[in-house]
Amino acid sequence: MNSRKCPRCGPVNFAGTEVCKRCGTALGEADSHAPDEAAKAVRGFGWLIKRALVVLSVVLALLLIFYGSLLKSSERLSYDQQQVLASSINTLEAGGFSREAFILRNFVAFRATDNWWNRYVGHREAYAATNFPFEVVTLYPEFFNNAVDDTERAAILLHESYHLFGSGEQPALEGTWRNKKRLGWTKDKYAQTKVFRNTRELTVNQVPQLFQCGLENNADCTDF
Repeated sequence: MNSRKCPRCGPVNFAGTEVCKRCGTALGEADSHAPDEAAKAVRGFGWLIKRALVVLSVVLALLLIFYGSLLKSSERLSYDQQQVLASSINTLEAGGFSREAFILRNFVAFRATDNWWNRYVGHREAYAATNFPFEVVTLYPEFFNNAVDDTERAAILLHESYHLFGSGEQPALEGTWRNKKRLGWTKDKYAQTKVFRNTRELTVNQVPQLFQCGLENNADCTDF
């Protein structure tokens, strides 16, 4: 008599066996030598899973190496700079930006000098730069020296938080300008500061629709 191969899990059972000794599946005479398509499918799917895990592991390893190189090629903030940063994040949180403050406190690696990638791609004069999606933020001397207080530094951090979430320069400028009043970063108090004037100029160039209000269509819409 012919032996019987289980169509579900694969092992060959003794002739006359009615159910598979491994999985309990009923055995039929017609299935004794039939190709085990289900088992092949399971093995094929398992191979794909293993392959995907290998690829994912390689990608994660490369990302970690890249992230490590960003930190290795740049310098940490000094103790005094860390204290200024902490105070600025507190100001941002006090303005109602708790989510942004949480990310900045817990998931961002702050650096005091450019990493190799920033040096390679270059950038215009800036107060800070963000490497997305690695959540590395470089704070340049202008962040500490040109900003007149924690409120202005909080505005800069708010701008960078947009980049941390994947937004480009235009949404970051628009979002920061629309929310400046929540921080107390208003024209009445800061119109003559370098940070305010620079930010306004950049925002006018990239988000001109924010400055088309008033009788002559040339006023800041956020002032109304």
